[in-house]
Amino acid sequence: MNKLAELFADVSALCVKYGSQYLTGIRNTLILAVVATVIGCIIGFACGVLNTIPHAKTDPPIKRFFLALIRVLVRIYVEVFRGTPMVLQAVFIFYGLPYFTDNAVQFAGLRGIWTAAILVVSINTGAYMAESVRGGIISIDPGQTEGAKAIGMTHVQTMLHVVLPQALRNILPQIGNNFIINLKDTSVMFIIGFTEFFATHKSVAGATFQYFPSAALEMVGYLCMTLVASFLLRYLEKRLDGSSSYELVQVDSLTMTAGTYNHPDRGSNFDERSREYDGKERH
Repeated sequence: MNKLAELFADVSALCVKYGSQYLTGIRNTLILAVVATVIGCIIGFACGVLNTIPHAKTDPPIKRFFLALIRVLVRIYVEVFRGTPMVLQAVFIFYGLPYFTDNAVQFAGLRGIWTAAILVVSINTGAYMAESVRGGIISIDPGQTEGAKAIGMTHVQTMLHVVLPQALRNILPQIGNNFIINLKDTSVMFIIGFTEFFATHKSVAGATFQYFPSAALEMVGYLCMTLVASFLLRYLEKRLDGSSSYELVQVDSLTMTAGTYNHPDRGSNFDERSREYDGKERH
């Protein structure tokens, strides 16, 4: 108990003295995670749609060649960025682009660091979202596409108005999962000098030599961010699902139970004709 009280006192002292720096780190982490997730989803949707464009053997050779080329490029992009650590991707983009362009492309200053961080996290997120979007599109019943084509909709119209809205609902949990992952994985951006939450911890711990109290504060901060994000995403999912209780219509002025409906003007005539017909059949 004494150690817990001491830890609480150390953490409280860090919050009092370096609270503004920790809040700045949290703000930068949230901004980077939100912006990169949005851009990554756009990249993923573009790659997923391009990767699922239908083609047949009867299509022109040029169309088949370009579709095959697009799929190969998307596959290379996905495999490279899913198969390498984000920290190395940050190093290659931040230091590699100036190296290969003879410093024609540089990420100098605070704006350059922000640009590089957003670029790295967005491209990495897009690689993961590309496969999620492709799976979400494939999961839609083919009958929906056939029905849209039957009423004259083009492939673009079918994707925009029929397939993608349903696919978006199916992959919404994966989008939320990627956002939560980005909240944590932005911690590797300290390698290029980006001042996020983890970089603040390294700075404070280096100045005070209180590594564990600062790390404990970091863990609580990351846990709070991820829990709030999970709660908001579940709320959004429920909103998209709509109401789970449905009431069947018991009385409808336009529809009555089969066998009980009689036309108001022809009911009596119909009954008389029925009796006459039955009489003729018996004779």
